Amino acid sequence: MVGGSPMQAVLMAPGVKDKKVLAFKRDALKEKDAVTALIRDVVAGGAGSAFHVFDLAKVVDLHRGWRRALPDVRPCYAVKCNPDKALLGALAALGAGFDCASRAEIEAVLALGVQPGSIVYANPCKPEAHIEYAAEVGVNLTTYDSEEEVVKVKRCHPSCELLLRIKAPDSGDVKVDLGLKYGANPDEVLPLLRAAQREGVTVAGISFHVGSGASRADVYRGAIEAARAAFDAAAVLGMPPMRVLDIGGGFMAGRTFDEAAVVINRALERYFGDLPCVEVIGEPGRYFAETAFTLAARVIGKRTRGELREYWIDDGLYGSLNCILMDHYVPRPRPLAAAREETTPHASTVFGPTCDSLDTVVTGYQLPEMSVGDWLVFDDMGAYSTAAGSNFNGFATSAIKIYLAYSS
Repeated sequence: MVGGSPMQAVLMAPGVKDKKVLAFKRDALKEKDAVTALIRDVVAGGAGSAFHVFDLAKVVDLHRGWRRALPDVRPCYAVKCNPDKALLGALAALGAGFDCASRAEIEAVLALGVQPGSIVYANPCKPEAHIEYAAEVGVNLTTYDSEEEVVKVKRCHPSCELLLRIKAPDSGDVKVDLGLKYGANPDEVLPLLRAAQREGVTVAGISFHVGSGASRADVYRGAIEAARAAFDAAAVLGMPPMRVLDIGGGFMAGRTFDEAAVVINRALERYFGDLPCVEVIGEPGRYFAETAFTLAARVIGKRTRGELREYWIDDGLYGSLNCILMDHYVPRPRPLAAAREETTPHASTVFGPTCDSLDTVVTGYQLPEMSVGDWLVFDDMGAYSTAAGSNFNGFATSAIKIYLAYSS
């Protein structure tokens, strides 16, 4: 995969090129088996505490999959999902743009050499100081969904262009319903367009977000239809032609993404086929990050109570595994060591390392007999995990090492 390839570009990217990158082969093994073998090598090499493995090649594969499924939609990675520098650098090398929601996120992306024009400041309610910083560095596209935000942007960054964030139709079963906090209702669209027109701030387009981890693909059709109605409303008001449609994020790699892509492409053709000059962007976060990271946590304590087994590991709900609470992650830990044939599984509880009883990873979970010093592996740990971890009780999420790897 290396040698003038996207993988080579990633290996030479800022955030990657100065770090050691481990190589491993999938061969005929299942993907998880190959990652497990790599984790065993890391442990054998002396790792003594929890760590992540980040497979760079997974990001290359996912970017290729995005471009194949949505060739007319530029991915702008949602930095809040996982701001790991190697991940940001890899995506920049692949040509992605970036969705930033704060000054710190903008700074992180610009530090990689990304041009300001590849950043959308996708936060409908921003601190004035952050808007002023965006003006200083030339980030000139942001979202809004209130008249107050128009006034604030006009005051702090008058040359900035706006994307009106509209509320997507009810998306049903989603991990995180962002419509509870952001997005203009249908009856608010016209007043918000008029507010920007009155203040002399250009509205460059429309954005929406169907929710993080949406399971219903058809919701995109309704959202794109509503976006076109907003485009038409702006034209009736005599506003300059809009040029950007932001279809948001929430995509999950796999079958649901493929189904969503079919719906999106059909809806874009139906509702925007007559507007070929409109640039379409998306804000994928978990699509790129979730499956590319695997966590290995070490068993640091054990207690036996009859048939019940209780284990303590060195990462938990105040660390990477905060995603259990914050992102509805369902942990399915698996032992790194192969279970002996004679080992009977036990109902087990796994605790994190802090003194808070809330720091409980799983309960009543079937695990083979384990000992202090054994390891548990958690798959799909890249989304909203380390990004939201804390230093509570003296256990620092930032101290958890990330090993870069690429599979071929």
